[in-house]
Amino acid sequence: MDPNTRGPEDYGHDDDGQAPRSRPPRDPLTTDLGQHTPALARTVQLVSGDFLLTVNPVDGSEIENCPPHERPQRPVKFSAAERTELARTAQPPVPPGPAQPRLPLLERQEERERLVRLLARGRSVRLTGPSGSGRTSLLDAVADDCADLAPDGVVRLSGYRRTASDLLHDLFAAVYSAPLYRPERDELLQLVHEIGAVVVLDDVEFGGSALDELLDATPECAFLISTTPDVAAPSADSLLEEVFLGGLDRSGGLELLERAVGRVLTEDESNWAGDLWFESEGLPLRFMQAGALLRQRDQLRASESAVDEFGVFQNIPVDAPFDAEDGDDHDVPLPSLAEGAAPAALLASRLSDSARATLRFAVALGGEVPHQAHLPALVGDTHADAALAELASCALVSPVGSRYRLAAGVQAQLEAAGYTDGREEQALAAAKHYTWWAGHPSVTPERVCAEADALLAALTVLVPLTTAPLDEQDESVAVELARTAAPAFAAGLHWSAWDRTLRSGAEASRLSGEVSEQAYFHHELGILALCGGQLDRARAELEASIGLRGALADKRGTVAGRRALALVADRSGATLAGGRTAAGEEVPDARHEESASPPGGVPAAFVMAEPPGEPTTLVTHRAEPGGPAPKRVGVAGRLVSGTRRNLVAAGAGALLAAVLGTVVTLGATSDHSNDTPSEKVGVNPSASQGSDDDSLGADKAKKGGDSDTGTVATPTDPGPDGTYGTSDDPTPTDTGSGTPSDDPSGTHTSGTPSKSPSTSPSKSATTKPPSSTPKPPSSTPTTSSPTPTTTPTPTGSPTASTEPTTSDSASGPASSSAPVSTSASAPESSVTSAPASSTGATSLGGAVI
Repeated sequence: MDPNTRGPEDYGHDDDGQAPRSRPPRDPLTTDLGQHTPALARTVQLVSGDFLLTVNPVDGSEIENCPPHERPQRPVKFSAAERTELARTAQPPVPPGPAQPRLPLLERQEERERLVRLLARGRSVRLTGPSGSGRTSLLDAVADDCADLAPDGVVRLSGYRRTASDLLHDLFAAVYSAPLYRPERDELLQLVHEIGAVVVLDDVEFGGSALDELLDATPECAFLISTTPDVAAPSADSLLEEVFLGGLDRSGGLELLERAVGRVLTEDESNWAGDLWFESEGLPLRFMQAGALLRQRDQLRASESAVDEFGVFQNIPVDAPFDAEDGDDHDVPLPSLAEGAAPAALLASRLSDSARATLRFAVALGGEVPHQAHLPALVGDTHADAALAELASCALVSPVGSRYRLAAGVQAQLEAAGYTDGREEQALAAAKHYTWWAGHPSVTPERVCAEADALLAALTVLVPLTTAPLDEQDESVAVELARTAAPAFAAGLHWSAWDRTLRSGAEASRLSGEVSEQAYFHHELGILALCGGQLDRARAELEASIGLRGALADKRGTVAGRRALALVADRSGATLAGGRTAAGEEVPDARHEESASPPGGVPAAFVMAEPPGEPTTLVTHRAEPGGPAPKRVGVAGRLVSGTRRNLVAAGAGALLAAVLGTVVTLGATSDHSNDTPSEKVGVNPSASQGSDDDSLGADKAKKGGDSDTGTVATPTDPGPDGTYGTSDDPTPTDTGSGTPSDDPSGTHTSGTPSKSPSTSPSKSATTKPPSSTPKPPSSTPTTSSPTPTTTPTPTGSPTASTEPTTSDSASGPASSSAPVSTSASAPESSVTSAPASSTGATSLGGAVI
């Protein structure tokens, strides 16, 4: 359904094929009272390694594991025609107006031939020269000579403010056709390893190991690297050839100056040029700027009659006639040597107002010249795009990649001339313009990435000046620019600019107090770190974002953050506290506080059957690492909260013990032999919970004692959670009912029934967790009342016997109420209702659980 053109179905009528009906016209005075159609968010979906990334500028980017059907095919290389078109679009824009003459490359023929020979042999070269020595012009000439040397042609890249990793991605994008795909590190290295091209790399700002990393990753490429002397040198074992580029000699400087002026120099001008050559050390840039000074001087010397003859917009010849009435007033003196060495201020003073305004914007943006298409909006003049041609003709700007920057030394010269006045206002105006432009639906992410340096320069100026707005409805300009440009940089795969923008936005939102925007930037930083494999940083950023959004009750943003954090936990193999992931999902294999067995041995779990209506509890004995076993005080001291898996395992063990006990009991009742079941039990005692000792009594032979010999059920194998379950041997033992206990809490396992009551106290074989050093039993005497037994029933029908039992122990009187024990009686055997201990021990089916 079209939201703007509503059809008949919107009014309850079926579409009958007629023309859609239109709404009645609204009152123009109430147009703002209606609901406006919200602008659609420009979302972009791309693949980064194994992740599927959806750039969402509203709530934050969403990331997930890339499904197999979403993964792109292996990238293929561009054809020769496509490479030529890409190389053309990568060049800086041609300034409007008449085409500027291209000056010849003077006194560089020897270096040019040497560079071509080295590259033809597959050698990489590092061309080192000062700023303004003509390195870029020499690279252009060498690139033209090497067009047919390599199978993948010549690739031109800019190293200005780029790292080795950034250049690898730029090289991949220049050779392979892979839209909306950013390969991971391993795949990137594999793909660039197959590139065979002559890579012309200008304005590189790194050396040493980073440069070695770039060269090692591309063994089939021959690099021509241009840099300045202040950049770190290559490593000692590097195979780079070094070529140094100096200035021109005096004759070459004079020839270049004559070509820049377009005429032969006078004697005074030649002498002035000689002094300039000595001061500038023969740098070609200084002679080109000096030629612009002489051209301006010639234009000032022209008379009004020459202007009338040739027109205002025509180049006035230098031999135009002078006005005799004006005489020497039109004779402009030569610039001084100081003005020739630093000509930027003098050149700018003779330019148009639009050109000077453009220079002010460039100074405010740290030397970045806005694209000529932005100059009319920034300057406020419809013809301001012609200002770029003026600046280029005066050599005040130089090409850097696909854009222009102030030439070497011009920034400092203009700052000294007072062009920094109103720098904050200029940066603010540029930021507002770029915010509107970058957020416009017609602007593609690639165009925003082309202006990345200008946008980042505006953020650099405005972020330190950011303060909390006076009105809560107002938003910081720096925050708005970062919020608008960051998704475009992410979608355009310019992730180094994305990183810098997010950091600037996070700092600006912190200074302005905009918590929601700060949460967004932290979320995006976490996503970026996750894509880069920096899991610790991703976890920290996402947790900060979730905390801020939780304080704001931002449900959608919190969910997006938790999903990303769960992916981080999945990649790192870690879980959060409580055995749950960041998204709140329980991890089945997570064992909270049970990753290793305690020093005292594997914990033994006892599942006690509680009276009806009460939940089943899990009692676990734990020993502190490096210390004695903790003493349990009461039932609350023995309750240990475990994960859901522990509870399920304990319940399964209890159910299994009950079923096996019932089966064995029924089997005992069907056996009419005279042998009692207690005489056929095994010799392995079970592991029961001890009191103060952390060892298991099952592995110790009984030494002395005044109690009868008896055995208890054998322990089962440890369960999935690392704890011992209940015994599956339901055979009762033939020990006395009164069992002294050294447990201070009064917890003890009641004795099995005997054929006659016994009033003498005896010590039963209590089982304790294993320990390397057994502890002697407590000498505290314990008295216990005799345990009544049930009288055997001559028939085989099961009967139930319920009798209260009282017990006196060292811990005090027993509970007044005891749980009901029900068992099936058999011939020649009897089952006694076990007395209830303070922990609620229960005899179920003849097995002690």
